[in-house]
Amino acid sequence: MKRVALSLIAGAVTLALTACNGDDGKQGETGSQGPVGEAGVDGSNGVNGSDGANGTNGSDGTNGVDGANGVDGANGVDGKNGGSGLTRLATVPAGAEVTGIFLSNGGDLFFNVQHPSDTNTAKDSVNGKVIDRGTVGVLRGVNFNNLPRNIINSPVPESEFERQTVIAALGEYQILGQTGDTYAELGDSGLAGGLGVHYGINNNQKIIENNNPDFNGFIAAGENEGYLFTNWESYPGGVSRLKMSKSAEGAWSVTDAMMINFDAVKGTAANCFGSVSPWGTPLTSEEWIVNSTVNSTTDASWNDPSDTGTDGIEALVAPDFPNPYRYGYIAEIQKPMTDAPEVVKHYTIGRYEHENSVVMPDRRTVYSSQDDTGGVLFKFIADQPEDLSAGTLYGAKLTQDAGLNEPTVTGFDVQWVELASGSNVDIETWIAQYDGINTSDYVAGKTSYMSLADVQAWADGKATYPSEAEGGSPVTAGKPMDNRAAFLESRQAAKMKGATAEWRKLEGISINHDRVLEAITGQDVIANEVVTKAYMYIGISDLDNTMVDDEGDIQLSRRVKDCGGVYRAHIDTSYSLTRIEPVIMGGTYRSSLTGAERCDVEQLSQPDNVIVMRDGRIIIGEDGFQENNTLWMYDPQSK
Repeated sequence: MKRVALSLIAGAVTLALTACNGDDGKQGETGSQGPVGEAGVDGSNGVNGSDGANGTNGSDGTNGVDGANGVDGANGVDGKNGGSGLTRLATVPAGAEVTGIFLSNGGDLFFNVQHPSDTNTAKDSVNGKVIDRGTVGVLRGVNFNNLPRNIINSPVPESEFERQTVIAALGEYQILGQTGDTYAELGDSGLAGGLGVHYGINNNQKIIENNNPDFNGFIAAGENEGYLFTNWESYPGGVSRLKMSKSAEGAWSVTDAMMINFDAVKGTAANCFGSVSPWGTPLTSEEWIVNSTVNSTTDASWNDPSDTGTDGIEALVAPDFPNPYRYGYIAEIQKPMTDAPEVVKHYTIGRYEHENSVVMPDRRTVYSSQDDTGGVLFKFIADQPEDLSAGTLYGAKLTQDAGLNEPTVTGFDVQWVELASGSNVDIETWIAQYDGINTSDYVAGKTSYMSLADVQAWADGKATYPSEAEGGSPVTAGKPMDNRAAFLESRQAAKMKGATAEWRKLEGISINHDRVLEAITGQDVIANEVVTKAYMYIGISDLDNTMVDDEGDIQLSRRVKDCGGVYRAHIDTSYSLTRIEPVIMGGTYRSSLTGAERCDVEQLSQPDNVIVMRDGRIIIGEDGFQENNTLWMYDPQSK
């Protein structure tokens, strides 16, 4: 706009000069360019155009070659307890072992405190009692048939109170009775002689106050009531029966107490663990026998007046002399809820140190463990269901896994060696032939009972027993052969027939009846669960001696020998055991103070007995080295 104005002025001057006819003057210099004008305002943006159509998908390319697998990572460190599948349910007072584990159909867990220290002084907070005697009890206020998987461990005892009482992870330990209790408040229903107290058969003289309650078996008599049978393990032994009822709050009350009368079978000895048969009768195990009955020329015979070693059995039958062949059997308490239960000793299951027996769901097959060094696992098959008075006895022959000896991974295949068939009636006839023997019959260097030569002659199929000159015993010398060796000297008979006699401390054996029945038959027994595999579990408190001597059928390493472990046995459709394999073993650690190896307090220490829960978990009681032994629960699903 400024450039136009200047042009107009210049034109006007030119016209004026022209009008005067003067010469044109010089053209003036061009003026400097004017400033650039301001830029105009940008116009509005145009509208975006429409998206173009998608192109056609191309063909898939060929898959590439798989890359190489990466290197496995290192195993993580096991968590405390949880990594092993163990949960500490409870600990028992100083000096005691955990015994008598029994889980009732109603979910009540019974267990005992065996031989606690008599120096314990702390009164427990539930019962207000000192646990310095044998104690029978139950964890009240919890249903063990309906437990979660995430139970918090009970602590390892630290204070004096914790060391001298029962400390539980859940529920409250209610004391039902202690050694010597008379239940005087029950009047005529009480027990004048005292719980666990034993008397002579003929003279009724007090012999001992038994401090060793062991097996418990509960038989229901209605809703929230029933009878608790308890073994008392000493020499002599016995079984008590407490009639009890449970309140709506879960507390138990004893309404009647008695000691079972064993006089008709010449008493009983060292009643260890046991079971309740599928038809509802307690089976108590006599663990005591006389080891020197089958003797060499250097062993003392049972009736040696200078070395009888009867452990109170003489006092039991005095003034008679005891017949050793009347002890060492499974005894069945028949008519258990009547005023006068009847005791039957089943000689058919064999004579040895019985820890426990268990009856399979076929109600004929019975397994029984021998708690001794060089022991045998036995099987008995009854001729008729629910009648153990006649049948056939077998011993287990083991074949160890080739190339293995580590206890945590080494298993065994099982075959069964038939020993003999017999009946209680026939065996009783043989036993009675030794009743009249006493110390006056003793001859130095000989035995008045069965000898090794007698058993060997039977195993070799001889037609007659050897003469005394050939090492035979006077009762059978030169007489026709029979099968008494299989039932009166069962361990030696099984060994000579080829069964494995090398177990060390073969302890409790257990099944869950319903789990096994469902697994074998396919019946829908357990609600909301399908059981396709079930096992018999076996406790071994000490893998030592004949199990680690590098001889025979069992040749394990010594790595965890003192701490023991738990095995399981496969069951076939005929209820026969076919294989035994480890489940969980105890563990050792080396003390930084002494350098000695000890069983780890966070792992098993000499498991004594096991029971199997309906959900497949197992409960384990210790008889170990710890100051406070533990009641464990183990979950096999943790493996």
